[in-house]
Order: sequence, then structure tokens, then C-alpha cells
Amino acid sequence: MATAWHGIYPASTTQFHADQSLDIPATIAHVEKMIAVGMHGIIMLGSVGENTTLEYGEKLEVLKATVAQVRKRIPVLTGVAETTTRLACRFAEDVKKIGVDGLMVLPAMIYKADPRETMAHFRTVARATDLPILVYNNPPAYGVDITPRMFVELADEKSLIAIKESSDNVRRITDIKNLCGDRYILFSGVDDLVLESVMLGSVGWVSGLVNAFPRESVRLWELAMAGNYAEALKVYRWFTPLLHLDTHVKLVQYIKLAAAECGYGTETTRAPRLPIVGNEREEVMGIIKRAIETRPSL
Repeated sequence: MATAWHGIYPASTTQFHADQSLDIPATIAHVEKMIAVGMHGIIMLGSVGENTTLEYGEKLEVLKATVAQVRKRIPVLTGVAETTTRLACRFAEDVKKIGVDGLMVLPAMIYKADPRETMAHFRTVARATDLPILVYNNPPAYGVDITPRMFVELADEKSLIAIKESSDNVRRITDIKNLCGDRYILFSGVDDLVLESVMLGSVGWVSGLVNAFPRESVRLWELAMAGNYAEALKVYRWFTPLLHLDTHVKLVQYIKLAAAECGYGTETTRAPRLPIVGNEREEVMGIIKRAIETRPSL
């Protein structure tokens, strides 16, 4: 599928049975529900998809099932979050054979690379495949920062097509635009900065809370892209307490809990992530229930 990435790409959940084994039917059923609501693409095995808790073979199993289900109706991307550059390159080769349409490449996990090492990682993965790549920059979560000037240096790698900007610093959108022009397709990667990011030049949104509130997410996106910021702001202000859940270290548990409350799968995560309990659960459930009770009319 030719690269024309734009719009909302759910960072889709991976579903598990109660014993934490993979639930492939439930995983692809959720993907189908996202397509039905109008998603523009799908990203499997991202942070919300619990990439690093899956074994190598399990990841390929998820992707085979997803590609077979989607049937080229929308682009299917996969997260690439391996511990070494070599393994990331191997994974890129293997998922191309499965038929994914692109990669969302993270820095190598565990080790906190310096800028030289970080750029070498992305260059090496880019040269190991001809699949288009969305570069995932999330220094708050992964401790590795790809700065706007580093993107200038990486601009000669033609397969680095897009950037998921999750630095939590919306200034980066303008800095990248000023330094790189239209070289990269820009995606917002922080749910509670999406409206600001669109106003500054993002044309895509990799979203976590869309897994729970897909219709409201589509409405917000459509209003923002139409430049109807007054109406978009009404939806955004209702949505923001939920969207804040995307920026917490327990975002996976929070998002899965919200999705389960809205009828999209279960909240089961794979250890070391455990269910939310006690006061924390009450607080998060309060946010979710208030949102459900006051959701805007669409």
C-alpha cells in the first residue's frame, strides 16, 4: 500500500485471555471495530499493544492475523521495539513477508543510546527494509530523544517517512517544520496535545484513547482538520480528562480499562502489568464514568 499516511491510527490493544495467553480472535475483532468507525490506519504492537511483553513468535502471529483481517482496506503498521538493532532489522524483514504496510520504529529498548547511537540505530533499520517507517520519538517513556536537528541529519534516509512526535513538547512540531519543511509527515503521539499539534501542522494522530472512544475521536479529528476549532474545542475539553490517562506510566492499564467499560475488549494485561486496584482504580473509573455520562451528542 502506497504511503499516504494521515488521520487517526489507533495504537491498538492486544487482547489476552484470563490466563494472559494471546486472544487473537478478540484482538482482530477490536481492529475490525476500529475500521468500522472510520479509522484511517492501524498500528499493532505499539506501547498500548504491549509489544515488549510478547514473545517474538507471538508478535508475528498477531500481525499475520491482522493483515489477513484488514485485507488492505487501511494501512497496517507494526511497532518495532526490540532490544538490539540487529533484532529490529530481523523483525523488519520478517514482518514484510507477512504483508504489513509500514513500521513504527522505536529506539532499541533497555539501553539508553546517545544521539550518535540513536541515529545509527534508525539508519541501520531503515537500510534493512524498503518498508516506509514512522519514527517514534518518546523521550519521556524511553529515555532517548530524537531532536529536530537529528531529524535534519536523518533526512537522507528515504524510508524514514513520518514522525510520531511524543516528546510532550508541542514546540517540536514548529521546530521540525522550520528545519525540515515538508520532508516528514507529522503525527501527534500525545493524546492530550492532539488539537494543538493539528493547529501547528500534524496531519496524523496515533491515539490510545481512541480504543475506548472511537466515535468521539473521529468527531474531534474531523472538526480539527476542517479548521472548526470552536466546535473541536468543545469536544476536546470534554475529552481531555480521559486523554490525560495516555500520559501516565500505567497508560496501558488505564486505556484497556476505559475500553472495557465502553465494550471494547477486556482490561487484562500481561504481567508485570497488573490490574488497577484500590483508590487508584476508583479515581480512574470516576474519570471514565463521568466521560461516559457526559459524552457529547454526535
